[in-house]
Amino acid sequence: MKAWGIFLVGLGAGVAGACGSSNSHPTDSDNSKAGAGGTSSGGKAGMTNGASGSGGTSTTAGKGGSKSTGGSAGQARGGSGGKGGGGGKGGSTSSGGTGNGSAEGGDSGSPPETGGSSAGVGGSAGTSGGGMSSGGVSGSMSNAGAGDEAGVGPAGASGTGPLPTAVTFTVDTSADVHAISPLIYGVNPIYAACSDSTAHFGLCRLGGNRWSTYNWENNASNGGNLLCFQNDAGLGGGDSAAGAVTQTVSEADGIGATTLVTLPILDYVAADKSTPGSGLPDCTGDVRNSGDDYLSTRFVQNVAVKGAPFVSPPDTTDGFVYSDEFVSFLHDNVGTSHLLFGLDNQPALWGSTDAEIHPTPATYAEVVQRNVTFAKSTRDQWPEAEISGYVGYGYLDFVNLQYATDADGNGLFVDYYLTQLAQASADDGRRLIDYLDVHWYSEVYVGDNRIIYDSVTPDDQRARVQAPRSLWDSSYVENSWLTGYNGGAPLRIVRSLEEHIDANYPGTKLAVSEWGYGGGTDISGAVAAADALGIFGRDQVGLAAWATSATAPDQDAFILAAFQMFRNYDGAGAAFGDTSVSATSSAIDAASVYASVDSGNPNRVVIVAINRNENDVTATLDVADAQTFTSADVFALTAASPTPSPAASLTPTSANGFTYVMPGYSVSVIVPKT
Repeated sequence: MKAWGIFLVGLGAGVAGACGSSNSHPTDSDNSKAGAGGTSSGGKAGMTNGASGSGGTSTTAGKGGSKSTGGSAGQARGGSGGKGGGGGKGGSTSSGGTGNGSAEGGDSGSPPETGGSSAGVGGSAGTSGGGMSSGGVSGSMSNAGAGDEAGVGPAGASGTGPLPTAVTFTVDTSADVHAISPLIYGVNPIYAACSDSTAHFGLCRLGGNRWSTYNWENNASNGGNLLCFQNDAGLGGGDSAAGAVTQTVSEADGIGATTLVTLPILDYVAADKSTPGSGLPDCTGDVRNSGDDYLSTRFVQNVAVKGAPFVSPPDTTDGFVYSDEFVSFLHDNVGTSHLLFGLDNQPALWGSTDAEIHPTPATYAEVVQRNVTFAKSTRDQWPEAEISGYVGYGYLDFVNLQYATDADGNGLFVDYYLTQLAQASADDGRRLIDYLDVHWYSEVYVGDNRIIYDSVTPDDQRARVQAPRSLWDSSYVENSWLTGYNGGAPLRIVRSLEEHIDANYPGTKLAVSEWGYGGGTDISGAVAAADALGIFGRDQVGLAAWATSATAPDQDAFILAAFQMFRNYDGAGAAFGDTSVSATSSAIDAASVYASVDSGNPNRVVIVAINRNENDVTATLDVADAQTFTSADVFALTAASPTPSPAASLTPTSANGFTYVMPGYSVSVIVPKT
């Protein structure tokens, strides 16, 4: 089987609900765990996947595979329904190893409008389980027929034993030297303000489902499937043109940050900000209750190019909104600010999140066409502004745009997109996108809890702190349904996508404009978030923006503290450097390390050490540098408080060598001194 990093072409079951995905924005919907109208299953430690039904017309799904074998905590899982089909029957008992197992029903069919809304039936409980065994793959994407029984696939990750309590960190300030983009320290400002005084964010992203229907002329938008498809003033901004944007640009300017502005690229945006109706289940404010002509009465047309002189303020009575006029307005009014433009949001989910204006699933050709058209109109008005596309939601999006109808014969969507944009750029004589923009939320589950939320049992903690390794680590196979679809191979999300960029549209940067690992009230959340930030800098991600999964403003203290460890570790503005250098760990399962120098002061070395072991770990730190260090300052973030605090300084145990006992589950900043 061809793996993803490489990518797996033979995708199968595991769609998270009806035309939704459990990779969708966790703060946008209570349905993000399951997808709209469906069910979602993640991996416990091991799992057997059944075959899915045909992506075309099947009405029944395959039943779960017979047995999984291997290390710890197994799970059997039914296949997903075909297009319009019901969920699969849960798998039979898993066996092997020690620990707790379970069985889980299959997912619902996709999309909901074709009737695929019934959940799978749970199977019998497993007694144990080891690595992941993946069953048959989708009838629509491989030779496995609809309803075929899954076979036992390759073994996955073995059960984990006690983590090492000793590790060697090796830092070499002359190796692997490259700049770190300040835009990786970004946020989607939901509960965390762009101007948060501790986190010192470098990017504020105005994105999410609502921005697909944003009317810049009056700041109206539609809540989509998350808020009863009602038009309202949910984005703020008052009645001033582009007010919902300029208020954030002003806030970002105040801290020297960049603003990423989402440009709607669908055919309609909201016309009005009517009084919100009742919520679920009545949804009286749904614009579709306004009559069959609601598109002409409750929306205005969104057009890439006006083809006529711009006016300021814009004409709010002509029934049209023009994207190039929007960009020109921002250029004229906030042109001294640093802005980026993102091309809409999660197109594979338009058919559900924005069903009021785009009731059918997006296709490969459509997403490319809309991206090219709106990228050109943006480039015409602001040539030097950077542009990101296509803003995909996650794994199945990268592979086949959530089972797009034109996927067959066109290969992996991410390759198709990059190749088509490269050709369109060559034809136009200008680079049309600067970033391949994706979202990433871990699909790892512990029991019924997806780790991107705030459950903090000991098992949740252990799973959460390991999860960022799926961004890069070729030795790490996570226990989730994604691994089954990737042929049992490591996911390597960041490095895989960068390889696809290099092969298809060289020079494009990678953006991860939504990401999160949950645990905002717990040290495990800080450990995972800090690890992700370190990875983004080391692996040359161009921009990244964290998105909260919390439901209240006080539930993200430890995530903000993780940012502080890179951006403001002493509370007085001291930060990780802007240049990455080589740093390696001898036991990556127990601890990771990231190192930096400053472009303006290469003698200043700052190291971030992360302990993902719940127990103390003794780190031997060796720093290869032209300077001789006589001590090292330490700042630590532990479970005791979401506020970093100074720790005892270190003295050398050898030439530029230190020994540091890292507290269990902690993030530490180490600053060698001459």
